[in-house]
Amino acid sequence: MSELTYTVLRLGLLVLLWVLVLAVVGVLRRDVFGTRVVPRPSEGRPAGAGRPPRAARDDRPAPPPEDRTVPRQVVVVEGPLRGTGLALGSAPVLVGRSPDCSLVLEDDYASGRHLRLFPRDGRWWVEDLGSTNGTLLGREPLGAPAPVEAGAQLRIGRTVLELRR
Repeated sequence: MSELTYTVLRLGLLVLLWVLVLAVVGVLRRDVFGTRVVPRPSEGRPAGAGRPPRAARDDRPAPPPEDRTVPRQVVVVEGPLRGTGLALGSAPVLVGRSPDCSLVLEDDYASGRHLRLFPRDGRWWVEDLGSTNGTLLGREPLGAPAPVEAGAQLRIGRTVLELRR
């Protein structure tokens, strides 16, 4: 091999080595500093303050009151945010580490956008959004969208969510 070819190969390998080092530093930085938490506009106000009445929020009728299987809220029962609850209205609920999620988890095993709870045909469904570590519905891994009822538990890493009436 000529001296020029040898020098070009050495410089190419050096560039690849630096790209690898910078990628590792970027991953370590994200792990050390974590997800940036953005305060929400509703923080600091009492629950329900500034909300329109229920009739103005929902454009579809609520399920009959005798239906005890339809959940009305999701509550964190295990994990760093234990006791945190979120009312289920008519809009889908995103759960994950990303600040744009409806329920932002502080769990290292949660993906940025981990799962979605959404209403369909008067019932609530859960869908894993391609998370890295997966979601358990009860004790079974969640593969496809599945209907959930009040009392169902969803496990995301160390965090357990329970759907309640």
